[in-house]
Amino acid sequence: MSGPRIKVLSAGAAKTAVAKCVDAFAERSGVTVSYEFATAPVLEETVGSGTCDADIVVAPVTAIAEFAEAGHLVGGRGPVLGSVKAAVAIRNGANEPDLSSAENLKQALLAADSIVYNVASSGQYIHSMIEKMGIAGEVADRVVRTKTGAAVMEHLDRSDLTNEIGFGQATAIQVQIDKGLDVKLLGTLPAEVENISTYGSALLARADHNREAKDLLDFMASDEGRAICKSTGLI
Repeated sequence: MSGPRIKVLSAGAAKTAVAKCVDAFAERSGVTVSYEFATAPVLEETVGSGTCDADIVVAPVTAIAEFAEAGHLVGGRGPVLGSVKAAVAIRNGANEPDLSSAENLKQALLAADSIVYNVASSGQYIHSMIEKMGIAGEVADRVVRTKTGAAVMEHLDRSDLTNEIGFGQATAIQVQIDKGLDVKLLGTLPAEVENISTYGSALLARADHNREAKDLLDFMASDEGRAICKSTGLI
């Protein structure tokens, strides 16, 4: 007979924290834990459909609140893993935009040959930021949208443009750099347009009697779990 199993469905921005917490928990408990990552919109659609086969979800706290209201969770909300900031990335050797103010970033965007961000929640924020800057029409023909944050970094890595600006969550950018992509994390957005996304966890309704899933949430909430999350760049 196989032992207990847990499945975690997580937003990509918290990928490294979730993976490291899961691995530490599985090693000490002997419980088999699998995890899957998705963009926030896909994650919200999957859980919102009521057919999600995961036991635990890690998502923006706003989405966790929506899941609770819709009756998709049991036992209340789990621990908050931490927050990530939206950031700017370029290919190594490319022109470095000035991030000291929103106005300087705006001018850099107007001068850029290409602006790259995804269609997920982090990219939706960048799209809104550009619209609020009043330059959406001027840069529209230079915008490249990708499906995921990882795809933004892969695009930069392959590009030969020297004046291209990419956007993503700081933690997600660092993951791709650690994988060997020729990309530089230039910095987070200027204070005037800063964007911080906070990620929480919860037990999905299908796992109501899954003691091991509850134990994993407890581990994430422990001092060790919080230390692991912090070590991956979550704040």
